[in-house]
Amino acid sequence: MPTLAKPTTTPTAAAGHKINLTGDRVHRNVAPARLVELALARGEGVLASNGGLVCLTGDRTGRSPKDKYLEDTAPIHDKIGWGGFNTPITPANFDVLLGIATEHMNSLKDLFVFEGFVGADPSHRLCARVISEQAWHALFIRTLFIPTDSPAAGKSPVWKAEGGWTIINAGKRRLTADEQAGLGVKSPVMIAQSLTRKMVVIVGSEYAGEMKKSLFYAMNFDMPEAGVFPMHCSANVDKKDPANVALFFGLSGTGKTTLSADPNRALIGDDEHGWSDRGVFNFEGGCYAKCIKLSKEGEPQIWNAVRFGSVLENLDIDPVTRIPDYDSTKYTENTRATYPIDFIPDAIIPSIAGHPRNVIFLTSDAYGVMPPVSKLSREQAMYYFINGYTAKLAGTELGVTEPQPNFSACFGSPFLPRPPKVYAEMLAAKVAEHNADVWLLNTGWTGGPYGVGSRFKLAYTRAFVNAILNGTLRGARFTPDPVFGLPIPSEVAGVPSEVLNPRNTWKDGAAYDAKAKELAARFRANDQKFEMPAAVRGAGPKV
Repeated sequence: MPTLAKPTTTPTAAAGHKINLTGDRVHRNVAPARLVELALARGEGVLASNGGLVCLTGDRTGRSPKDKYLEDTAPIHDKIGWGGFNTPITPANFDVLLGIATEHMNSLKDLFVFEGFVGADPSHRLCARVISEQAWHALFIRTLFIPTDSPAAGKSPVWKAEGGWTIINAGKRRLTADEQAGLGVKSPVMIAQSLTRKMVVIVGSEYAGEMKKSLFYAMNFDMPEAGVFPMHCSANVDKKDPANVALFFGLSGTGKTTLSADPNRALIGDDEHGWSDRGVFNFEGGCYAKCIKLSKEGEPQIWNAVRFGSVLENLDIDPVTRIPDYDSTKYTENTRATYPIDFIPDAIIPSIAGHPRNVIFLTSDAYGVMPPVSKLSREQAMYYFINGYTAKLAGTELGVTEPQPNFSACFGSPFLPRPPKVYAEMLAAKVAEHNADVWLLNTGWTGGPYGVGSRFKLAYTRAFVNAILNGTLRGARFTPDPVFGLPIPSEVAGVPSEVLNPRNTWKDGAAYDAKAKELAARFRANDQKFEMPAAVRGAGPKV
């Protein structure tokens, strides 16, 4: 843990760093149609044939976690899980970056301001203001969070700036070499967050997802003290049975958005939620879907949601017809679509539901050795949650060009200010209190590792999910996998039996055994980072 740096300014100081939000230059809480008009007039994007606004984010087409910093102040210092993605910045250097961003913003002809809420439950929500230099960024954040004029906002609490969060997005202003040297960084991009000031400063990156995830980071700090378990998951509920709520945990690209957008179920949200004493609620007011290889047949709800009022990031479109090419990776594989949640038919508004009956961990196994579906014991649930194994998919972060095996604590370590143990213990308590079943669903590779095998068919994955949610898989006969100890069902409706045991899908059984042992060893090396009861550690794979 780093030693708290001695501040050269008071933690809340921002003397001289005030953005001028007066006059005609400020476009405040502008309607989506007007934001689209402004974005087009300013040359920020073009319209696709489906009505979506297509915008490019430059060389940063994914998040830049190595350029993210957290202001280190006395009130929060001992609550943070320092190291990994939590890199400290002194209050003095935060002020320097804030000054750079403020000077840039005050020099511009136009600014865009969004004011709204983070959190569908009025009892557990944050007020947020986002100040951006681009109209499309204002449209992006308006689709993803809850505007003050939205029906989801309700009548209370009233939005107010005092005590709320502020994001300053100066994404087009890159740090000079001298500024980098003064701040002690080696990149023109810098994202700094202060939990004490409740402020985020973005410089050098036009990737809009930085705004979204910064507010999620804020919720992940604030909610545990309110007794709410913050979760990197999607959620939906049976249209006929409001007690049949399901959560889908997972990193980007593992299927959270796809699997939660189910025509037979009502969407609660696709990415970020809280689990309170009353149940589950969405942190957001919209969806942020990966759209690489999007098709009307495979994901009809998402396909139809991409229309006027939505934003398409880094998508290649035909210059004449303006038809999107969802298979193209011209700019990145991490192509994205964002749209308000009410663009999904039958979405729940406000996005609040009861306690989950099923909790599903989505892992995209690039090794191709983990079972496609397993029912976890309480100890296994804790073990696989805190390890958070998946593949880091191409484009989701700078420099990732193909799937890479990755352990991300609680399926979201870049967004966790507190130590992972805090969130793992909250999961265990919630699951036990509400007697929820926990499942591990592999949406990754079968028949071999990445480059040899193929990804599981979406039809098979949906069949597994259906069997979980309709209760038929709960009573199935299970056999433990010899390496990972994961219970494998003997049969699942709609899925060939040979797919259920991953070893059977490999041409070379010995090659499978070697790769399984390799991944098991990686699990054991990773679990040494965490404190856990002996029973939980014993629920991991055999080496």
